[in-house]
Amino acid sequence: MEAEKNRNEETQAMERVVTAILRVQTAFTALQAQFPPNGEGRPSKFALQTFDAALQELEDAQAGFDNLLGDLLDGER
Repeated sequence: MEAEKNRNEETQAMERVVTAILRVQTAFTALQAQFPPNGEGRPSKFALQTFDAALQELEDAQAGFDNLLGDLLDGER
């Protein structure tokens, strides 16, 4: 049962990273659209904040996954 719990935690951690990457990609695309040739080169505060939040979530997700991976490599999982 413990092994199954560990695999579920590891799967959730990887899914969080993937979701965060997709959010960064989406936020970047929205931000990029505000620059020439489509935009005026003045990104909105909302677009910048959304991109920043997406990057922060990616960083947090990667840290969580790194912790699990470290435990796995140390034989603690």
